Amino acid sequence: MPRALLVSALAATVMLAGCNRQTNQGAPPRAHDAFKIAPQPSLVTVPVRADLTELAAALDRQVPRTLWTIDKPDQTCVAAKQVDLGIAKVKTPALKCSIVGEVTRGPMEFAGKGKDIILTMPLHAVVHADDIGGLLKRETATADATARAVIHIDLNPDWSPRGTVKIHYDWTNTPHMEFLGQRIDFTEQAEQKLAPVIAKLERELPGQLGKLQVRRQVERAWNASFTTLSLNRDNPPVWMRVTPTELQYGGYELNGKSMVLRLGLRATTESFVGIRPADPKPSPLPPLKPLATQAGKLSFFIPVVADYKVLEPVLMRALVKRSARPFEVPGVGPVRAQFHGATIYGTTGGRIAVGVNFTARDDAGRIGPTKGTVWMTGVPTNADNSRRVGFDNFEVSGTTDMTGGDLALRLVNAGGVGPVIAAALAQNFQKDYDKLLGKIGRAIEEKREGQLVIRAQLTNSRTGRIKAAGQGLYLPVWAEGTASIAVDK
Repeated sequence: MPRALLVSALAATVMLAGCNRQTNQGAPPRAHDAFKIAPQPSLVTVPVRADLTELAAALDRQVPRTLWTIDKPDQTCVAAKQVDLGIAKVKTPALKCSIVGEVTRGPMEFAGKGKDIILTMPLHAVVHADDIGGLLKRETATADATARAVIHIDLNPDWSPRGTVKIHYDWTNTPHMEFLGQRIDFTEQAEQKLAPVIAKLERELPGQLGKLQVRRQVERAWNASFTTLSLNRDNPPVWMRVTPTELQYGGYELNGKSMVLRLGLRATTESFVGIRPADPKPSPLPPLKPLATQAGKLSFFIPVVADYKVLEPVLMRALVKRSARPFEVPGVGPVRAQFHGATIYGTTGGRIAVGVNFTARDDAGRIGPTKGTVWMTGVPTNADNSRRVGFDNFEVSGTTDMTGGDLALRLVNAGGVGPVIAAALAQNFQKDYDKLLGKIGRAIEEKREGQLVIRAQLTNSRTGRIKAAGQGLYLPVWAEGTASIAVDK
C-alpha cells in the first residue's frame, strides 16, 4: 500500500502543466511533526467463568440426609362417627394411635440452564401408625417427592455474589395412609417441615457463593486487560494499547457446571507506529455497573504509513523506465533526460516535497544541456473512504545545483509529460488495502499476551483523508469488529 500511495503521488508530481511558478527558494523546509492518533472507545465482551461443581457438593454436605422425624403419640387416627342402626343411633368411639416416621433425601443432582442453578433432591417419607385403638398393631404409608431448589445469583456493587433460593416440589405419591376405610393425609405436615430446609439453604448459600471467588476472577481479567497488542509486525510495526476504564455486568449464563458471567469491558484503544509502547498501569477494579448496551464491539485505528525513504526508489524506477524514450517539449522538440536521484519528505502545511535530480538535453542542440534538482510541493488528497490518491496545488518551489535551468523547467512543465507518466504510475491500491486488512485480521484472530487471550474478527472498515507529515505519508483506517477477552488460567 505505501508504494502505491507514493506512485500515485509521483504521477501527480509530474503533471505540472499550468502549475504556479514561484521564486526559486531552493529545497523546501523539512517538517518534523508526527501523526496525532485519537484513542478509540471500545466495549469488549469479557466472559468470566466460575466452576459450580463445588457449590453443589458443599450444599449437599450442608443439608442432612434425614430432613425431619415424626413422633406423635395419642393421635386420633379415626374420628368418632354416628351410625344409624334403624331403631337407634349409636356413636362409635374414636380410635387412637401413635404416629412415627421420618423423611429422608437422596443425593442432590446439579443442573444449570439459562439463568437457573437447579439442585434436584429426591425425598422419601415413611410413616407408621402404631397400636391403632388396640385393634391393629401397625399400618405403614410411604410417599415420594422430588424437590427442586432453584438458585438465582446476582452481584453486589463490590462484585461479591449474592443469591436467592426457591424450593419447588411435586409429590409423586402424597404422604397418607388408609385403613378401616379412612384416609389420613400428612401432606400439610410435610410442607411445614420443608420450610426449615429452605431457610437453611438460604443461610448457607452466601457463604458457599463466596467460595466461587467471583471477584478474584473478575479482577484477574481486569488487570490482564491493561496490555499492548501487535496489529502489524513490520513495514511498519503497528501496536494497539488497551486501557480499560469501566467494567459492566450484564448477567450470566449457565453452561454445564460452569457459570459464565457476561461482562463488558469499556476501554480506549490507542494505535502506535514503530517501537512497542509500554503497557498501561492497571488501576483498581472499579465498582460494578450495569451493562448499558451490547458488549463485544472492538474499535481501533490503523495508520497506514508510507515512509518517505522507502518510497524514493519506487519513484526512481518509474522515472528511469520512462527516460528510455525522449520527452516532447513544446517549442523545443524531443528532449532526452537521465534521472540520477529522487528525494521525498514532508514539508510544512501538510504538503510533501519531491526533489528530482536529472540531466537533460534537446536533440536539436538549440538549448544548452541542463542539470540539477528541481523541487516541487503538493497536498495529497483523496475522497472519504476512497483509496485513489491525487494531489492538489502542485507547484515548483525551487531548484538546487542548477545549470542551464531553462530547459529543466520547460521539461518539468511540459504538458505532454504529466499524462504519460500519470498513466503509467497512477493506480487504485484497493487490493493492497484488502491485503493489509486481511493481515491484521489474522493477527488479532486469537492474540495472546501473558494470561490475556483476545479473540477478534474484523467486520467493517473505512478510510479517511490521506495526510502528509514529517513522520511520513499515511492513510487513516478505522476498523471495527467483534471481540472477547478471556484470562487463560
